[in-house]
Amino acid sequence: MSADTPPEQPQHACCAPQRGTARAAEGPVPVTAAEAAAPPHGGWRALEGGVFLMGCAQGPYPEDGEGPVREVSLSGFEIAATAVTNAEFAVFVESTGYATDAERYGWTFVFEGFLPRRSPPGRSVAGAPWWRQVHGADWRHPEGPGSGLRGRYDHPVVHVSHDDALAYCRWAGVRLPTEAEWEYAARGGLAGKAYPWGDEREPGGEHRMNVWQGSFPDRNTAADGYLGTCPVDAFPPNGYGLHNMTGNVWEWCADWFNPRYHRNGPWTDPTGPRFGQARVLRGGSHLCHESYCLRYRTSARMGNSPDSSSGNTGFRVAR
Repeated sequence: MSADTPPEQPQHACCAPQRGTARAAEGPVPVTAAEAAAPPHGGWRALEGGVFLMGCAQGPYPEDGEGPVREVSLSGFEIAATAVTNAEFAVFVESTGYATDAERYGWTFVFEGFLPRRSPPGRSVAGAPWWRQVHGADWRHPEGPGSGLRGRYDHPVVHVSHDDALAYCRWAGVRLPTEAEWEYAARGGLAGKAYPWGDEREPGGEHRMNVWQGSFPDRNTAADGYLGTCPVDAFPPNGYGLHNMTGNVWEWCADWFNPRYHRNGPWTDPTGPRFGQARVLRGGSHLCHESYCLRYRTSARMGNSPDSSSGNTGFRVAR
């Protein structure tokens, strides 16, 4: 199989397809000291850490390994109030000349419904035909050649791989949050709740996140206000002052993905397995719908190869 051909996809390809050129490496790439960068969009939120209940006892997808619920102890850390924006990523690229994995491979995955009607047909993903391999798509051109970022500079950068996120972190002198840090932050101080604000997805009929509304994949009513991505601070923050921890875009974490590793600890400042084939993604995206991907919850998780990218995957930073 050539690097130009989408591979046979894992079970979670409906959420974020896999490029299929995963490579194993040891642990998170160390972050080197860098000059102080501008604060992230929305600023930093300092979290004291402590003990919290991580995971879900009965997640809808046993293969994801959300459970069991366990007590995890975390040291204090800081996390960005929002995901990294297109404007922030543009500064990084302009400063370094960095080329993303999507640019180096020459293609990335785009949701079919966002493509222009007369766009050349790209290969579809087996089992998830709404994903198309689009040549010339990248973070600057989210829907392929002819598309751009006008009106989306405050939206999360997408079509970035885990490797791209690490490159940004090294430049900015920050890091990706661990999976445990991410979930602790997403819960906003609430214990055992499905969402950052409670157990009801739309309390009082109010939309609190950007997810697919209607019937997937053919009809999105945009009842929450958005067809695609939305500004990184479009919805009210959680109890820790963090925006869009669920919905909008999947967010890369530092850990390697394993559905069973966490069952036996460690449970103090865990960083995940030392090795793996996929990195952890958290939070769900604007393409998640309860009919096929109920992963827009605080405990939901999945993994993808470090060089994979798609139009619903971004990241936020920590330190």
